Amino acid sequence: MKVTIYGIKNCDTMKKARAWLDAHKAAYAFHDYKSAGIDRATLEAWAKVAGWEVLLNRAGTTFRALPDAKKEALNEKKAIALMLEQPSMIKRPVLAVGTKLLVGFKPETYDAAFG
Repeated sequence: MKVTIYGIKNCDTMKKARAWLDAHKAAYAFHDYKSAGIDRATLEAWAKVAGWEVLLNRAGTTFRALPDAKKEALNEKKAIALMLEQPSMIKRPVLAVGTKLLVGFKPETYDAAFG
């Protein structure tokens, strides 16, 4: 089963998720979308599975710093454009486990995904 964790290297939640994976001896690839970027097709696929509302990190400082005009009347197209422009607006981590997609980190969700 292929496992890839997407996020930003220095994010505290990412560190917790990676520590969980390491402690459970789960082999995974790490994709830092702040340095390596992320493509539209991937974001669109994630939005179909998880929903763009789940993917967009509205609680983060990057989103909160946006002008109100950019935050108004958000839809999937606008949200994906924002996340492409500034990947730190993508909620972290995004974990692809085979065909499953987990957004955010909760130990119990990871426990269930890895059985």
